[in-house]
Amino acid sequence: MKVSPDKVAQLWRNLWLSLWPKSLLNRMVIIIIFSVALAQGISSFIWVNLFTTQENTALQSNAEQLANSAASTASFFKKLPLEFRHIVLDQLRNMGGSRFFVSLNSEEIIINPIADSPQKTLVINKMDEILRHKLGPSYPIKIEFSRPNELKVLNNDTLLTDLPPSWASYSLLTSKLNLPILVLQIELSSNEWLYLAALMPPPYIVEQKDLIPSPQLTTIILTTIFLLLFTFSLFQWQTRPLARLARAASDMSIDLHQAPLKEEGALELLTATRAFNNMQQKLQRYIADRESLFSAISHDLKTPITRLRLRAELLDDEAKIEKFNTDLDELELMVKGALQTVKDTDIHENITEIDILKLVHQVCEIYPEQTRIIGHYVAPYRGKPLGLKRCLTNLVDNAIKYGNKAVITLMDIGDNLHITIQDQGPGIPEQELDRIFSPYVRLHSEEPGYGLGLGIVRNIVHAHCGDIELTNASDGGLLIKLRLPRSHYSEL
Repeated sequence: MKVSPDKVAQLWRNLWLSLWPKSLLNRMVIIIIFSVALAQGISSFIWVNLFTTQENTALQSNAEQLANSAASTASFFKKLPLEFRHIVLDQLRNMGGSRFFVSLNSEEIIINPIADSPQKTLVINKMDEILRHKLGPSYPIKIEFSRPNELKVLNNDTLLTDLPPSWASYSLLTSKLNLPILVLQIELSSNEWLYLAALMPPPYIVEQKDLIPSPQLTTIILTTIFLLLFTFSLFQWQTRPLARLARAASDMSIDLHQAPLKEEGALELLTATRAFNNMQQKLQRYIADRESLFSAISHDLKTPITRLRLRAELLDDEAKIEKFNTDLDELELMVKGALQTVKDTDIHENITEIDILKLVHQVCEIYPEQTRIIGHYVAPYRGKPLGLKRCLTNLVDNAIKYGNKAVITLMDIGDNLHITIQDQGPGIPEQELDRIFSPYVRLHSEEPGYGLGLGIVRNIVHAHCGDIELTNASDGGLLIKLRLPRSHYSEL
């Protein structure tokens, strides 16, 4: 099946969004890591290229000097009579005075070379170019690098380390770094090879090396780690007020009377925190004014209701008296119901960690034979314990009253706490499922009550930013589903 490019792009976008961290702190840390790595990579690349260019320039200069010296030495020995060559060689070995270890061999010495590298190739090519220019193309020239402990001299059976120390100490064995030795072999005539060996002047680098030298790499790593730790601590310190602000905003829907936030942090956070505190104070005053007004109206209604009852008793018509009392009973019922609604939904209590499974067991302990709880463990839930207990008590009481039994199931699904309650009653007609939450709506008029229970339950659930849904179960009974989201905001 062919997948459209738009579908592939959408899949990649969804994958990227799922992998991209949600926390601002984590996002900033990732951006800082990427920025530091990019900056260190660019600076290291520039530094390595500059350093390599300087080294190559120095190597070329050293190669030119050695090549010129080697060419002068070869010309000197070429012009020197045969009977004097060995005398000069003995003087050089015993007294020094030359940067080369020099010998005249009857054969070409087979050199065990070091590993190839750009620097090695640069030196060999440069020296070969100068020597051929100085000596002419008629002389076979062999140039190679060897380790001191593998270097052969005089013939193919003699190692440098086999010679008397004084023979090579002036030119080759003065270093303890085991540096590569440059070997030039120039065939002056048939079966006569001029053998020149010397250490490269600084820089000695003619071998393959790391892209970034170990000291430089260690410095980069330590600097990066220190910078990341410092940056992480700084962002954690700066985002802590933002995390508290986010948590307070999340909790405000449940606890409007929480303490004001401490105004601290950067100017933008300080401004946002101050605006949040002002908004919370305005909402608190609004709710308080609304409660006072509602309570006053409800209280003031009791007096005219009582007065009307007394006046109704003075009427002579029994039918009118009964109608008056019926209307007054309904009016009084609405006043009491309104007061109960305010009392039961506006619960002034602090938000705490709730052991929800323990809370459900407390609600069901008065119905040991008629309730069954499914769920062995759910994570603690942050909310108002008294409000949630009142909510669950109303639901379980209704399930027992109208459905004989209640099965309560607790589950953690994603970031939400799910609670379902199923009874064994007749259920609710489909057309009444939405209307049942309205105040004073009752499907069983023979039972006592005001028809406010489910409305109060929904208000408590909504106060916790949750949802409640009523459906008729396929196997019979009413199924109540509660979804309570957990607060994700925690102080860093």
